[in-house]
Amino acid sequence: MARVVLLGTLDTKEAEYRFLREKILAAGHDVVVIDAGITPYVSGIADYDSTFVARAAGHDVAALASAGDRGAAVNAMAEGAAAVVLDLLSGQGFDGICALGGSGGSALATHAMRTLPIGVPKLMVSTVASGDIGPYVGTCDLTMMHSVVDIAGLNRISARILENAAGAISGMAAAYAARDRQASHRPVVAATMFGVTTKGVMAAKEWLEERGYEVLVFHAVGTGGRAMEALAADGYLDGILDLTTTELADELVGGIFSAGPDRLRVAARHAVPQVVSVGALDMVNFGPRDTIPAKFAGRRLHKHNASITLMRTTPAECAALGGIIGERLASGISPTRVFLPLRGISAVAVPGGIFHDAEADTALFTSLRSALPTHIEITQLDTDINDPAFATAAAAALDELITKAGRPRRASAG
Repeated sequence: MARVVLLGTLDTKEAEYRFLREKILAAGHDVVVIDAGITPYVSGIADYDSTFVARAAGHDVAALASAGDRGAAVNAMAEGAAAVVLDLLSGQGFDGICALGGSGGSALATHAMRTLPIGVPKLMVSTVASGDIGPYVGTCDLTMMHSVVDIAGLNRISARILENAAGAISGMAAAYAARDRQASHRPVVAATMFGVTTKGVMAAKEWLEERGYEVLVFHAVGTGGRAMEALAADGYLDGILDLTTTELADELVGGIFSAGPDRLRVAARHAVPQVVSVGALDMVNFGPRDTIPAKFAGRRLHKHNASITLMRTTPAECAALGGIIGERLASGISPTRVFLPLRGISAVAVPGGIFHDAEADTALFTSLRSALPTHIEITQLDTDINDPAFATAAAAALDELITKAGRPRRASAG
């Protein structure tokens, strides 16, 4: 039997939560209900009422309700809900969490869900699940399920959706409860990859796996870089093979795959050994061609697919990127090495490729060399980034850094 947490605002949605609870109980699982509503409410199904949740964040629920500031009240209850679910997880434990809500309820519940470790099942049934869900999901393994109709009572549509949600969280929780909890003792390495660096990264991954590492590959599309560095901050990673730093180009120029201003800073702050390269810094990513800002008219473009258009970075942009990488690496405490592929930083930037630009590459390399402190070693190889010789040399350097740092072998996430 698994244990499922239901987190929500029972002052407005008790009927829906009661229905969901009954379905999960009928599936043979235990249910814990947490009321995070922003008004005092006596519920017949809450195991933890809103007064308890508000106090967990140092607030009084009646005072929150009377203040008349819904946004502040939701934020306060979100903090309380996060504290309660973390305490439950570390105490009696549970195997999954589910919530229902509109935009406010989704913001509240997903805030609490994002504090939970990767691997714990998290299901949010939401009216906003068909829109931009990035702020709700963040970098965690949270599943959003569209409610189709508003969560405003039970009807033939909402009942079917909630039945499906009950089945989904019941199945996920049962699988989580039954999983093999034997921790893996292999050291864990993260690697960053893009389509134009896949060949090289996969060669490095194979080399590392042959030597006993577990390799987690992250797609460098903004959320990938952020997720990787979140794991580094949480202590899951023994090393990082950051061959694909393309997200920095999107951050600088305004593309759609920025990982934000902390990219390359998080791992460096947490002393995680890392090997860093310049993979796919020859490109900035946009959507379909007609979405590219007018200021970029005349730039070198390439249609990657129907949804993505690539734009070649200029020598000036590449020089700026070199300085950014150097500055961010210099500010950290991680054992770090930098690898430069002198014959192409992506599959399309090699001699004869559509994005080959020797002037831009030279600007990138020169700026990076100038910005790096002397204690960070630079290795330059006369290959492109996808050459197996480059990939395995970078992987071997990371193995050496991890060994010298005496990194502990960590248990796997979840």
